[in-house]
Amino acid sequence: MESRHWLHAGSAEELARQGCRVVTGAGHAVAVFAHEGRFYALDNRCPHMGFPLAQGTVQDGLLICHWHHARFDLASGDTFDLFAGDIPRFETRTENGEVYVAAAAPERGEAERWSRRLDEALEHNVRLVIARSIIGMMNAGADYRDALRKGALFGMRNSARGWDSALTILTICANLQPWLGEDDRPLAMYQGLLHVADETAGRAPRFPIEPLGAGVDDPARLKEWLRRFVNVRDAEAAERTLRTAIEAGVSREDVADMVFAAITEHLYVDTGHTIDFAMKAFELLEHVGWEHAPLALTSLVPQMISASRSEEQSQWRQPVDVSALVFEARQELPRLREQGRRASAPWDGEDAIVERILSDDPASAIDALKAAVADGASPEQLGAAVAYAAFVRMARFHLSNEFADWNTVHHCVTTANAVHQALRRFDSDDLLRAVFDTAMSVYHARFLNIPSAAIPAPNGKGAGPAETLDGLLQAMDRQQHVDEAGRQVGRYVDSGASDAELLRALGNALLREDSGFHQFQLAEAAFQQYALRRGTAKGRVILIAAARFLSAHSPTVRAAGQTYRTAFRLHRGDQVFQE
Repeated sequence: MESRHWLHAGSAEELARQGCRVVTGAGHAVAVFAHEGRFYALDNRCPHMGFPLAQGTVQDGLLICHWHHARFDLASGDTFDLFAGDIPRFETRTENGEVYVAAAAPERGEAERWSRRLDEALEHNVRLVIARSIIGMMNAGADYRDALRKGALFGMRNSARGWDSALTILTICANLQPWLGEDDRPLAMYQGLLHVADETAGRAPRFPIEPLGAGVDDPARLKEWLRRFVNVRDAEAAERTLRTAIEAGVSREDVADMVFAAITEHLYVDTGHTIDFAMKAFELLEHVGWEHAPLALTSLVPQMISASRSEEQSQWRQPVDVSALVFEARQELPRLREQGRRASAPWDGEDAIVERILSDDPASAIDALKAAVADGASPEQLGAAVAYAAFVRMARFHLSNEFADWNTVHHCVTTANAVHQALRRFDSDDLLRAVFDTAMSVYHARFLNIPSAAIPAPNGKGAGPAETLDGLLQAMDRQQHVDEAGRQVGRYVDSGASDAELLRALGNALLREDSGFHQFQLAEAAFQQYALRRGTAKGRVILIAAARFLSAHSPTVRAAGQTYRTAFRLHRGDQVFQE
């Protein structure tokens, strides 16, 4: 026996008398137990929170930790309580009355080990283990997409309700990765995954419907079927049609056209959630691959079928029949688009459209959008204009409004951003229809600017960047310091300092809270819209609006962050039981 591979634990007689002894070597503290005439060696750190297992109790082949009473099989180290996890086991040998312990546990790939732990944590909704798994996977070299793929597939398979807020949050956390600080990237994935685990807990699983038989592959026919079935709220027929299109090899662009055409058949459906969910599903596939489209896109169908339709609501009919204005404009779109394709001069009328949308005249706003289409404005430009108008509405949100009114303006912003992001990717006449009803949602939110909050004016000189970022986070440490948060962002932008640092600070402000669905949606919309307007006055307004919204919803209890910090300390090897 080579001494460098084995640790001497003591004589068999001594160990039998003592019951347990801790030996160290090769970076390990190993608890060696004598029980029922045999010797067992396990890592001395409880896999739950690191408590010394040598201080536990052994009884009937069970090892019981004295801190949270996790129970383990002494022979294998495997747990009976999944919140704890399995203990690394070390081989033992007895020679000439002396007990030896292998200096290293059996090799296991760290990324693979933590990936398996993440599966268990999602299944049993164990937050600490979700956090530890993410930290372990990413520190072992796994890509964020590995955790994203695992969480997304779990969420789509384990909720009969289909795509919901948690999958949207998870996708947002992936989308935010480039803007976040290095330490916040795994924290974001943890936040997304814990929402998936929470949302699927106790839900019935989903049983996907098989596609139609071979030979059904005409995109136009499938598009018409999907539109018809969604219109009459027939979930099974709609799902089978969409699954058939994907499995038949219909192009990504044509599938997107089918989905968005069915969603935009009615106005501002489900206050924008439906089109936002659809955009998130396509964004998810950009991360994890189109091979997951059959599961991802068909999971949208339950929401598409059940969504409310704004033309059925009184405020869209009275005192002005806004629905009629939108439907009439839709009828003119083919002619206007053809006219726009012949336009020779580049379109540059965003400011005028934004002003009309924010006015008290919905017909004027619709006319401005129609004129822009005829003048050659691209769908992407129109989507950007409506998105910016929505952010102006939020930036001017007055605190005399009720707190719940933030939801109204938030829906305007996130829907407009989803429409814009979709128009950037897909050239679809049917998708362009959503620009008009989304603009009307911004019009309907005009009461939130009566009175109007003042957007902090540029003063030509900003405070020091570090001081301003500290001021921003301090404002978010206190309730209802909304305007102060907006001013701090304005000062930072005016200082000319790196906007990357500001975005990282806003990302950290989001992730340190127990942020919910709306906070994640809003932060992502702000980051995506700002990325297209960096260094401009309009970009400044977008970030001010985002800071005000996030501040209005801060601080929270911050329980998610506390769990994550504990997981990080455990990964680092801290003895969290000794403060």
